[in-house]
Parts: sequence; C-alpha cells; structure tokens
Amino acid sequence: MTRETSPPRQARDDLIALLDAADRLPGAEELRARSYDLLDAAPRTSVVDVGCGAGRAVAELAERDVKAVGVDLSERMIAVARDRWPEADFRPAGAYELPLRDASVDGYRADKLFHELAEPERALAEARRVLKPGGRIVLVGQDWDTLVVDSDDPALTRTIVHGRADLVAAPRAARRYRNLLLDAGFGDVTVEVRTGVFTDPAMLPLITGLAEAACSSGAVTRRQADHWIAEQQARTEADRFFLALPMFMAAATAR
Repeated sequence: MTRETSPPRQARDDLIALLDAADRLPGAEELRARSYDLLDAAPRTSVVDVGCGAGRAVAELAERDVKAVGVDLSERMIAVARDRWPEADFRPAGAYELPLRDASVDGYRADKLFHELAEPERALAEARRVLKPGGRIVLVGQDWDTLVVDSDDPALTRTIVHGRADLVAAPRAARRYRNLLLDAGFGDVTVEVRTGVFTDPAMLPLITGLAEAACSSGAVTRRQADHWIAEQQARTEADRFFLALPMFMAAATAR
C-alpha cells in the first residue's frame, strides 16, 4: 500500500500483517480477479499495480502471463514482495511519480490506495501519463464511513466508525472514484460495489481496532470504547456478531 510518508518499521510490519489478513478474507480472491478482468488483463499485456504492498496481485497477474510491475512507496513492502515473489518486478516509488515511461502500460490498478492520498487528482494525472491510449484503470477500496456494525448502541457505533474514518487522509475517496475519473478525463467509467458480510469472530480484531483508534483520537472516551468492545466480544461468543463491508471498484478507459 503506497502511503505519502513511509511509516516506522513496526507500523509497516503491522500493515503487512493486516494486508495479508485482508487477502485471506472471504471474497477477497474473487474481488481481485474481478479487478483483473476489468483491466482486460490478457496475456502479454502490461499492468502497473500502484500501492502493491506485499505483491500478491502482481504475482497473480504474472500467472495470467501479464507483464506486471508492482510499485510501492515503502521500501520495506518492496523488500517483502521481492522475497515472496523473486521472479516479479517490484520498484520503490510513490503514486505521484511512477518509474515508467509515457504511454507505456495497458493497465493501471490501485487497491486500497486512494484513501491514503491527499492529492488523488495528481495520482490520476500520473496514471494518464503512463497509460497507453485505450488503456484501462481500476480503483478498488472501501469508504471508511460505510462500515456497518450491528450494536446495541447505534449512536456510539456511528461515533466510533466516523472517529476512525477521520484518521484517514481521504476516508471517502471510494465514493468519489467516478467523479475523480471523469474529472481526470477518463471515459467509459463504471462503478461496482461488492459487500462482504462477516459473522466470524476472526473479524473481532478489526472491530476492536476501530474503537481503539477512535479512543486514541478523542472521539470516544476510554469507558465508551471498553463498553463497546465488550459488547462486540459478547456478540461473537453468542454468534451474534455482524459486520458488512462494502468495497467499491471503479473502472475506466484512458482517452
């Protein structure tokens, strides 16, 4: 995941673990495959995966005989990706300055990236630069205000979700995908939403993390966070846990 500033090593390692967990979620593989289809990622085409993280998408594209390049601002991420997929092409760089020639790739993919960017328009201008005419772009990500969590205290839940969202650089970037692409001069813009529904206790750490982050920012008190976390823990034990997470996927064509 390309960020605008590189986080400390422990934070990067935590992020790698989080991305690995996200890759294993039910429906994640199908979501990635759908993004490759929207890219028209046929054999012998070329694709840049921006904010590639630990490199799974680059490896999967290579399995389709696509010439894929993974780009990430974090050198730690690139090192992990190179270790896991030594035959793949990974390069350290940010979304605003891609290490590619003008009109040199058929596809541009960014998954869970644009909510980290303060200047998405600048990133899309760079995407236009490296894409060939008729090339495809696909953006994938969540809207941080639209996590749906069942709770006995919906008002506190809204405060926690929004408090966590406010810690993200661009928490509502996903709902802006269509207009961002249109404003950047792309055509044939489409948007899909795939919603993951989770009732498994394995997702409890994600929910706990929401409350802890909201508490650390001052959006809720320690007492409120502990109360909410305890309720969610009780729900998992009683098989009453519920989380819905919409993922937005926009695709367009470079003119």
